[in-house]
Amino acid sequence: MTHAALPEGVKHALAKFSVGPVLRWGSLAFLTVAIFLVTWHVVSDEAGLPYRYWARYVASLERKLRSMFVFTPGRLIGIGQFCVAFVILAGALLFDLPMWWALLVVTAIAPTIYIEAERRKRVALIEDQLDSFMLALANALKSTPSIGAAFSSVVSVVEDPIRQEVDLAIKEMKVGSTLDQALLHMAGRVGSRQLDSALSAILIGQKIGGNLPKVLENTSHTLREMKRLDGVIRTKTADGRMQMWVIGAMPLVFIVGLGTMWPGYFEPLTQSVTGYVLIAGISVCWVVALVIARKVLAVDI
Repeated sequence: MTHAALPEGVKHALAKFSVGPVLRWGSLAFLTVAIFLVTWHVVSDEAGLPYRYWARYVASLERKLRSMFVFTPGRLIGIGQFCVAFVILAGALLFDLPMWWALLVVTAIAPTIYIEAERRKRVALIEDQLDSFMLALANALKSTPSIGAAFSSVVSVVEDPIRQEVDLAIKEMKVGSTLDQALLHMAGRVGSRQLDSALSAILIGQKIGGNLPKVLENTSHTLREMKRLDGVIRTKTADGRMQMWVIGAMPLVFIVGLGTMWPGYFEPLTQSVTGYVLIAGISVCWVVALVIARKVLAVDI
C-alpha cells in the first residue's frame, strides 16, 4: 500500500510524527547514563583522590553508627546518596528541576545531620537513665563486693540504651580488658559529660576505697539534681530559643515572599560583584548572629 492510498487519519498521524523529540530524549538518556558511568568509574578508582574521600566518608558514617549499636554499612548510605544526587542532576537536565542545587546540598548533608541528631537523642536517653543506673549499681554493691559482678547484675534491671553500653563493657572485661579500660571505652563511645562524671566517681571510689555504695548513691542524687536544674533552665530559656528561631527564619521568609510576589526583585544583587559581596556579608552576619544567640541561651550547669 502506497502512502497515497493510506487513510486520511493515518496520513494526519504520520504528518505529526517527528523523530526530533525521540532523538533529543534518546541523546539525553545516553548522556545521562554516560555521566553516571564515568562518575562511578572515577569514584571507584582506589588510587584516585575521590575514592580516598569516599572511603573516609564511609568510615566516618560507620564509626558514628557503630557507636550507637547500628550496624548499617556506611557504603550503603553513600551509594544511596550518590543515586539520589544522580536522579536530581538528571531531573535538572531533563525537566529543568527548580532549586536542584539546594536538593543536592540537602542530599549531601542529610545523613550526617540525621545521624548526629539520633546520637544526641541517645545521649539524652542515657543521661536520663544515669541516676537510676548509679543507684542500682550502689544497691548491687551492697550484696556483692565485686564491682564486675555488680555490673553483671545491673544489666538485667536497666533498659536500652544504657544497657547496651554496660553489656558491652562487661563483654570487654570478660575478654581481658580491665575495668578502667572498659569504662573509658564506654565514655568515649557515648561522649556525655554526665556519664564521664559518673564513671569517674566509680573509678575514683574503687581506687581510694571507702564506702563505694554510699559514693554512688551521692553521685546518683547529684545527677538527679543536675537533671532537675537543667529542666528548670530549659523552661526559663524556652521563650528565648523560640524567639531566636523565629527571628532567624524571618529573612528567609521575606526572601521567599518578596521573590514570589515580585519576581526579579533580587536580580540586581546577582548582576554585579557588589551584589554578591552584599549577599555574602549579610549571610555571614546572619549566621554569626544565630551562633551568638545560641551561645547566650546555652546555659551550662
